[in-house]
Amino acid sequence: MKGVILAGGLGTRLYPLTHATNKHLLPVYDRPMIFYPIETLVKAGITDIMIVVGGPHAGHFLRVLRNGKHLGIKNLSFAYQEREGGIADALSLAEDYADNENVVVILGDNCTDADISDDVKEFSDGAKIFLKKVIDPHRFGVTTFDSDGKIIEITEKPRTPKSSYAVTGLYIYDNTVFDKIKNIKPSKRGELEITDVNKLYLREGKLSWSELKGYWRDAGTFDTLFEVNSYWFQKKNS
Repeated sequence: MKGVILAGGLGTRLYPLTHATNKHLLPVYDRPMIFYPIETLVKAGITDIMIVVGGPHAGHFLRVLRNGKHLGIKNLSFAYQEREGGIADALSLAEDYADNENVVVILGDNCTDADISDDVKEFSDGAKIFLKKVIDPHRFGVTTFDSDGKIIEITEKPRTPKSSYAVTGLYIYDNTVFDKIKNIKPSKRGELEITDVNKLYLREGKLSWSELKGYWRDAGTFDTLFEVNSYWFQKKNS
C-alpha cells in the first residue's frame, strides 16, 4: 500500500505566515508540520510516499525533506498541483503513482499521534474514513449514523451539525478512487470535494469508518496551529 500526503494550497487562512513558506512547513513545536503526517504513515508501515504540493513555495519541500530517508521514507515522490482544485483534484494527481494499489491519504496539516497500523493491515477494498469527536464540527464534513452505527449521510461544513463526529483528513481508498474522482463535478466553490468521493463509496455500501484513538487536530487556522503546538510541547516535555 502506498501513501499520499496532500500539501498543496496557498494557506490563505494563515496569512501573513504563509507569505514566507508553505503552510505545511510551518513549525509545530520542534518540527515542520509535514513531519507529523509523514510519521503517521511510516508508523503504519507505509514508506512509499508521494507528496502533492502547490503554490509559490513548493520548492521549499525539497530543502526540508531531501530524499526522506531521515524520516523513514524509502521512496519519496512529488507531484505539483497547478491550480486550487480541491482535495480530490490533488489526489487525482497520484493516479499513475498509485499504479492500481490501495492508498492511504492524509492531509498535510493533520497532526495526530494515532496508530492506524491495524486499519491498514485489515483493509481490503472500498474506503475507510477516520472520524474524531470535535468541538467545532461545522468546520468539517460531519457524519450522521443509523441505529446500528453505520454512516447514512455526510454533510460538508453544516451550519447545524447532526453529530460531533468530524471526518478527519485521513482516508484509505481502494484503486477505484481515481475513477470516482473523474465522475464528480466541482462544488459551488469550483473545487472537487473529497466528501463527494466518499459519498460515492457510501452509495455503493463500501464506506467504513474508525474513530481515531489519541490526539488529532488540523493546523489550518491560527487557533488550531496554536493548539497543536501546545499539545506537542506538553507531550514531549511531560
